[in-house]
Amino acid sequence: MSKPTASSKRFSMIALGLLFLAGIGFVWGVDFAIKTTNTTEFCTSCHTMKTNFAEYQESLHYKNTSGVQATCADCHVPKKLGPKLVTKIVAAKDVYHELMGTIDTPEKFEARRWHLANMVWKRMEASDSRECRSCHDFANMDLSEQTRSARSRHSAAEDKGQTCIECHKGVAHTEPTEPEATETVTSDAS
Repeated sequence: MSKPTASSKRFSMIALGLLFLAGIGFVWGVDFAIKTTNTTEFCTSCHTMKTNFAEYQESLHYKNTSGVQATCADCHVPKKLGPKLVTKIVAAKDVYHELMGTIDTPEKFEARRWHLANMVWKRMEASDSRECRSCHDFANMDLSEQTRSARSRHSAAEDKGQTCIECHKGVAHTEPTEPEATETVTSDAS
């Protein structure tokens, strides 16, 4: 076995250094992309999200007595990296459908709203309303400060292991009306 030459060692070190720098650049790029796409400005830059943004502005998640505001990402994007990346990849379909004209007008969006909302609700139920619970947790609720009805429902929901979204579907956006059974919903904006 021959000994590595000085020039081959130097080449290996340069290659390793370039690979290291490329890795840093990749991580920085992914971090920049995630932070940029997590802003409310980015989320509402598509024409179809203007309706959702107007609804959100009328909700307690936007403006309330405490001054605490939940952004689009707080409710729709997981905090942990793995689920966050999956969510970003899945959300790319919304950009695709905006560009392809499937949901690019308020009328087209409204026609798809029930289907789109159900996809979000199913994801939230599957994650046990993970994003809701990053701010709202049964253990941190002061039930004595809630109305009798809310206190009773939250206590029962905790006992049954229910997720937040099972009861709170129209919190920050208008809850869509289920289409008539005779209407067919195509899956072109899935």
